Amino acid sequence: MADDTTFQRIASSTELEEGKGKPFELEGHRIALIRHQGEIYAIDDLCPHADASIAFGPVENGCIACPWHFAEFDLATGDVLSGPAARGIRTYAVREQGGEVEICLEKTRPTT
Repeated sequence: MADDTTFQRIASSTELEEGKGKPFELEGHRIALIRHQGEIYAIDDLCPHADASIAFGPVENGCIACPWHFAEFDLATGDVLSGPAARGIRTYAVREQGGEVEICLEKTRPTT
C-alpha cells in the first residue's frame, strides 16, 4: 500500500451515491469514482472503445458498463468483461477517511 503522502483528496464522501458513478479530474487525469455495495472504486473515466465517460454508465454486480456501447468493466480490476472495448481500464488505489475520498495516482493497476 502507498504511504500517506501519495494519497490525494479527490472528493467528499457525501458526493457519492450508492450504485452510481461520478466524474472527477485530478492532475490532468479523468477519474470515475463509483460507490457500489458500500465500497468506493476509482477507475479511468474514459471508455477505451469510444472515449465515453464511464462514470455515467450503469453499475451492477461489481461491474460498470459504458453508457454508449455497453462495454462492461470489472470495478475492482478494470478488466474488460464484454466488448466492444478490446482492453480494460486503469484502476487506482482509493481510501475513504474522515469524510473524504482520496486516491493514489501512483498505485494503479495497468490495463489488460
